[in-house]
Amino acid sequence: MKFAEIINMALQNIRANMLRSFLTLMIIAFGIMALVGILTAIDAIAYSLNNNFSGLGANSFSIERKWGEVRSNRGGRQQKRGEAITLDQALEFKERFDFPAKVSVSFNATSLATVKSADKKTNPNIALFGVDESYLDIKGLEIANGRNFSLSEIESGAPKIIIGQEIVKMLFKNKAEEALNQVVMVGSVRYRVVGVLKSKGASMGANTDRSVFAPLSNVRSYYGGDNTNYDLIVAVHNATDMDAAQSEATGLFRQIRGLRPGEDEDFELFASDSLVAILKENTATLRWATIAIGLMTLLGAAIGLMNIMLVSVTERTREIGIYKALGATKRSILIQFLAEAIVICQIGGLVGILLGILIGNIVTPLLGGSFLIPWAWMFLGLTLCMIVGVLSGFYPAMKAAQLDPIEALRYE
Repeated sequence: MKFAEIINMALQNIRANMLRSFLTLMIIAFGIMALVGILTAIDAIAYSLNNNFSGLGANSFSIERKWGEVRSNRGGRQQKRGEAITLDQALEFKERFDFPAKVSVSFNATSLATVKSADKKTNPNIALFGVDESYLDIKGLEIANGRNFSLSEIESGAPKIIIGQEIVKMLFKNKAEEALNQVVMVGSVRYRVVGVLKSKGASMGANTDRSVFAPLSNVRSYYGGDNTNYDLIVAVHNATDMDAAQSEATGLFRQIRGLRPGEDEDFELFASDSLVAILKENTATLRWATIAIGLMTLLGAAIGLMNIMLVSVTERTREIGIYKALGATKRSILIQFLAEAIVICQIGGLVGILLGILIGNIVTPLLGGSFLIPWAWMFLGLTLCMIVGVLSGFYPAMKAAQLDPIEALRYE
């Protein structure tokens, strides 16, 4: 019997028992949907987080104040929250950090700014950053139209601004060239647009396309205060120097902060590569847990499919006897019943994969990412369906193949 004919007969038998086949198919589909859906969601989250962390640059680390209170095991003492990093401290670090690296000083003035041009204005959800000449390079932000700030503009605090793509879309009909040299109002302050950033999208709540950037001293004069916390980002020229750069930065910043020998640091260093490594480690554990849960679901589906195939063998005993009387071999009977189980599993797998991709990608727009097609998990789902089909269909197929043709023909 030809393979195509065996598959055709398998499909005919599936259609003949449509309700039973459909229920079995859906059990498998939901198992694969859960597996592919969760794994796709994890990949979408990991991809977004990876983009967010890598925004610092592959060879970068930031210096931040220590937030919150952490209990210490030494005498029950508590570690106090670090004081804000002042502008003087940040600038002193930038000047004294003698290492082959770039240092950027910046601060997030507000995330509730409104940008206005003529009679159009944005919603009050625009982030305003005060930055220096190195900020855009270190953060990996590229200029699409116009230019970056000049050093003289940074030093003088010129009322110039660089805007993101969403602001161009809202105020200038998505025409970046028309935005250049236009005067916009950020809150009550007038700025002239000198550059438009390339679109980068959102990542974990931070949306560069919905942000504006102005010289640090200018923004500080309007939004700075005694308790303003400034951000320090260091980008080393050579990735192999990361450890040395962090050690030197820690020692220098301890001096600047006036910490005594043996005193706990009230600041922390965050390297983008270490954050990504932690992310990969945690998501790997989640993936294995998800695969384990999916396998347990598919085990239940395999048991259900095996039961249905055994019932099918019993119901079709006389049919099997007729096939054997007409010359069908044990091998062809075995392949036919095995093919039925595999076809049901593969159809269920395809349905489950489609549902899983759709469900898994629900989280992607929420994180500002793009639609993700999980080719690896699709292959895993189809492979598992093939294994389930073979394991659950082999015993019923063997039972059908070993039936005595005479006894099968006499079966009522």
